[in-house]
Amino acid sequence: MRCSAMKSILILLFVLLSSGFSFGQQEHYALLWEVKAKNGKKSYLFGSMHSNDKRLFQLPDSVYYAMDQAEVISLETDIFSIFETFDARKGNVKLKFDSDGKPYTSNARASKSAYGDEDGMPQFLDAYFQQYCFNAGKEFYPLETIEFQMNVVPDISDYSSFDFEEGNLGAILSTKEEMIGLYLEGDIYGLNDFVKTSLSIVPRYYQSLITDRNISMVDSLEQVLSEKSVFCAVGAGHLAGDQGIISLLGQKGYTVRKIEATYAEHRTLAEKAVKAMRTYEYSVDSLGLTISFPGKPQELGLYDEQHVSSIYREFGQGNSYSIEVYDRLDIDSWEDAAAEYLPSPEESPYEKIELPNGGEAIQGLGQEYWDNSMSWMRVLLTEEYVIVLKAFGGNKFMNSPRAFRFFDTFRME
Repeated sequence: MRCSAMKSILILLFVLLSSGFSFGQQEHYALLWEVKAKNGKKSYLFGSMHSNDKRLFQLPDSVYYAMDQAEVISLETDIFSIFETFDARKGNVKLKFDSDGKPYTSNARASKSAYGDEDGMPQFLDAYFQQYCFNAGKEFYPLETIEFQMNVVPDISDYSSFDFEEGNLGAILSTKEEMIGLYLEGDIYGLNDFVKTSLSIVPRYYQSLITDRNISMVDSLEQVLSEKSVFCAVGAGHLAGDQGIISLLGQKGYTVRKIEATYAEHRTLAEKAVKAMRTYEYSVDSLGLTISFPGKPQELGLYDEQHVSSIYREFGQGNSYSIEVYDRLDIDSWEDAAAEYLPSPEESPYEKIELPNGGEAIQGLGQEYWDNSMSWMRVLLTEEYVIVLKAFGGNKFMNSPRAFRFFDTFRME
């Protein structure tokens, strides 16, 4: 197998081994730890994963408490900045149209994404923690830079002739289920042994991917532990072992205590408080507009005559929501607006609608010029501006009212 293909496999192992799956009141559960600084300041360390599997979100009461109490949410890196232009969908939705021009998909199954599918949660777990952080108005602290994360897989050019036959590849990938079983039990010690064995396929890979990063992440985490209460979530493969984050924190004088997984019969106040943080109110004061995103959107670079270009992505399900604001210029009618900003397919022309809060807009499917995919769009006109709202996702999203619920949150003074 050539070096590039081998590196792709190692990246896959990195995703798997920095992760885990759901948990319960297991005897071996060791995913949540209290970290107490010498000055008595309490923080929490949690083993996370890069998946949107719904079982992951059956979090113990103590995790919600730790999130609610924390002043700072800390992750390995700034996830949303890495994926600024990343479409998590695996393939575009194939739309058909009925006799009335209404779109539908011939495939009712959940669309796949880079971190699961539409039957899972909107975000994968790490991204959910970051979404909560911004929605709750908490401070965010990444342990590693974006540049470091993008180059985290070591150079393996010296191993281009490595004996990595198809049979060996199948055996490695099949061990994913074994790793999941360890995580379901919360057995981070068995998981650490598993990680070492799996990463031994390439010399120094465990050292570069796990050990060296553990040391640097602890050094970074120390910058805030004595000052503020932190909820820190890292891949579960980083927790255990002599050079694991738990051990390294103990060596630096922190008191580290395992917290058991418990589940109350009814939702706790902390769980209610965390789950209440469902939206992010995005405002542009200079334009007098406000709209509710599921989380904090990214502000992208502006183009000619454009005042706003902001997008929020749900990486677990592959959905995206955006708002763009342009100078109105030569747009004199709805027909002009549609021709410029809402290129609808002939089978399903746009329609003019009455807005819930008064006024009019045009709405329908629009074709994106860069990949010919379809987005739900709503276009509004003011005396000065053209406002374009967009939303797209997989099979289930495109046949649901989620895009229109997002559109209806738009307000302008």
